[in-house]
Amino acid sequence: MLLDATQTTALQAAAQALARGELLGLPTETVYGLAANADDAAAVARIFATKGRPADHPLIVHVAASPLAPSGACANINPGVLHYAREVPLFAQQLMDAFWPGPLTLILPRRPERAAAAAGGQDSIGLRCPAHPAAQAVLAECLRLEPPIHGLAAPSANRFGRVSPTTAAHVQDEFGAQLLVLDGGACPVGIESTIVDCTRGVPVLLRPGAITRADIERACGQRPLSKEELPALAPRASGTLLAHYAPTAQVRLMEARQLQAALDVLGADARQLAVYARTPLRSASRQVLLRAMPQDAAAAARELFAALRDFDDAGVRLIWVEAPPDSPEWEGVRDRLARAAAAG
Repeated sequence: MLLDATQTTALQAAAQALARGELLGLPTETVYGLAANADDAAAVARIFATKGRPADHPLIVHVAASPLAPSGACANINPGVLHYAREVPLFAQQLMDAFWPGPLTLILPRRPERAAAAAGGQDSIGLRCPAHPAAQAVLAECLRLEPPIHGLAAPSANRFGRVSPTTAAHVQDEFGAQLLVLDGGACPVGIESTIVDCTRGVPVLLRPGAITRADIERACGQRPLSKEELPALAPRASGTLLAHYAPTAQVRLMEARQLQAALDVLGADARQLAVYARTPLRSASRQVLLRAMPQDAAAAARELFAALRDFDDAGVRLIWVEAPPDSPEWEGVRDRLARAAAAG
């Protein structure tokens, strides 16, 4: 069932459903999430069961934005963060100040009495304050409930390992009309949040996204380490499996010259093939689906998952993609495509 995110009654109905332990398709600026009360272990278990997601694969908890207090120790730390996290390093607070609300998830030490199921049993928890107005409106309604809901566990609203949804229709395609979905339009970022581990004394980038390594360093004065630079005691985090974000069709990454050479070899016999590239390419077969990838990294991220879903809908068996540039702003798109290709 679709609810109009611009209607107050819809937002209230969504919050009430969450209070009853139901799941909600929730729009965020990154992708649509499959949301539940993060402190309700039974509701969180429904997320894992509905997605087919392993219960030890942690979920990101979304918290409401709050006005900054003028002074005092920890005065400007988000109340939702204080509810779930037992410690907030200075550099983590600096990242919150710079990028929240926005597409950044921070892994923080978890209060042992909070959200163990959502955390996949770890002693850390991923927290994010989303920028989408509909997500913030639902979170605000949740705080008005009695008892209040302090945070929403919300992984991407798709079957585990598959392509993330960026429209309400995508969510319905995944789970059917019986799921309550708040329709907030197309997601403006289009790929999942950047994830930074803040549990080991320095920022460690676990998943790239719209917020880049350089953005992180500018905000907190520390260069984020890679997972390879600090592999010991790394927490598990959402969307970091080798194979993920995969359409039904097999994805293969190639350079533009390889793509054109392969199309030339296939000639007019090419079938059930889609090509997604920034470089203009040609095919002798009318049955090859050619689609231009945006030249701008942010625009490419915005449409990436929708494009992969469109190719699946067209019935292709192979998706050939021109490898994105090896530059910082493209890192999030490269990461998603590499994981999609690994699933094949």
